[in-house]
Amino acid sequence: MPSADTGASTIHVGASTVPSRTDDPDATKLRPGGPGYRRMSFALFGAGVATFVLLYSTQALLPAISADFGVTPGAASWTVSAATGGLALAVLPLSALSERCGRRAMMTASLAVAAIVSLVVPFAPDLGTLIALRAVQGVALAGVPASAMAFLAEEVRAKALVGAVGLFVAGNSIGGMSGRVVTGWVSQAWGWRAGLASAGVLAVLCALAFRLLLPKARHFAPASVSPRTLARTVGGHLSDPLLRRLYAIGALFMTVFGAVYTVIGYRLVGEPFGLPQGVVGSIFLVYLVGTVSSAAAGRLVARLGRRGALYAAVSTTAAGLLLSLSSSLTAVLLGLVLITAGFFAGHAVASSSVSRAATTGRAQASALYQTAYYLGSSVGGALGAVAFHAAGWPGTVVLGLVAVVTAAGITLYATRKALAERRARAAHPAGTTRAVMARP
Repeated sequence: MPSADTGASTIHVGASTVPSRTDDPDATKLRPGGPGYRRMSFALFGAGVATFVLLYSTQALLPAISADFGVTPGAASWTVSAATGGLALAVLPLSALSERCGRRAMMTASLAVAAIVSLVVPFAPDLGTLIALRAVQGVALAGVPASAMAFLAEEVRAKALVGAVGLFVAGNSIGGMSGRVVTGWVSQAWGWRAGLASAGVLAVLCALAFRLLLPKARHFAPASVSPRTLARTVGGHLSDPLLRRLYAIGALFMTVFGAVYTVIGYRLVGEPFGLPQGVVGSIFLVYLVGTVSSAAAGRLVARLGRRGALYAAVSTTAAGLLLSLSSSLTAVLLGLVLITAGFFAGHAVASSSVSRAATTGRAQASALYQTAYYLGSSVGGALGAVAFHAAGWPGTVVLGLVAVVTAAGITLYATRKALAERRARAAHPAGTTRAVMARP
């Protein structure tokens, strides 16, 4: 019966009265071990695989594409940057549309369109057509990342959110790895066009698995998508200093990752390594490290805190960049392992922090993060190729180090600001409540 003074429902058990959990917003959400959580995890894992399989399907094939079309690494790199740039530009409007049509419907439609386009991409007659199709593919994929983050924030318990986001990011790493490995070996045997076709088939299978496994949303409420409402929501997020810092960190981490993996194939097929295309594709098995580090992000945050986890990710990435300068293949591979582990850990922490920090307009908050993230990928891929063409691998490493040092500086600024506010609260206890309510 309802409580007379609070309106909270209660359940009577014998002589005692126990508060009901129905007014706890987390009580009906998915949790690890609970019904539906495993299906949701596998479904979004599959969506992450399909997204990264398609988004970076040409990356391992860039040397072959350059040779076939007779173009420079910088020109060929646009087959990657066009896809990530298309995603970055479309993710915000599609996330707004998901507020009306639902996260599940948006992700299903996005994966379906992207998978269909992937079956056309291998038949592109020239580089310009290939770049245009890749841009269309990126736009189609834009409905997945922000909608997935918003779906998790709405359907998963707050304490399990970092872990759930980590599993989705782990799917990204598996997709990035499997797509590059498969296309590399298929390309070595039958050419880069067959390699792209194999990525399309893999993405179709993942899209079908996603649609069959993802449970229906239970906490989604349709919202207005008017331009005025969207502008107000976006403006609110961009005026939030915490969200701005998280967006910048995501973009900087992805700048490093985009630069490194766009040109690593050129370095490994050239001297002193001279590796064949299939072996170069297999180098991307180091993505398995990213699967582990992103899935473990929740435990890292629990031990070090969010800023501590970001410091660890920055340090790991920087160490990998420096190690990759070696002329030893073993050292280069170890450097890639560290870069990958640091990147995926940092991305999981930053992206989950956005979902946690945004109390309204979560899809738009996640979309802005994805926009910054994939713009970082486009910029990193393009600049990484230019730096490599101008100064070789050391030029790409310098670009990466500038990005991670900047990310570390942003995190240090947040740390110092938090410490200053903590001292201010200790010195002026009367203002504690107001200070606690204001986010850094």
